[in-house]
Amino acid sequence: MLTAIEPEVNKTGRYGIGEAAELLGIHRNTLRNYTIQGLIKCGIKRQTGKKFYQGSEILRFWRAM
Repeated sequence: MLTAIEPEVNKTGRYGIGEAAELLGIHRNTLRNYTIQGLIKCGIKRQTGKKFYQGSEILRFWRAM
């Protein structure tokens, strides 16, 4: 279940999967599943190949849910 309080994020900031999951109050595997389902979009860092979530996307997702 998502947190009832709107996450405090920088709209242009980039958050790793663990950080984004913590901000939303869900488990990181749940966030991965939401990403696979297309409910939330992530970016991928070119140098490392790691996923990140933009602050504005975290807020959009939280408000939609």
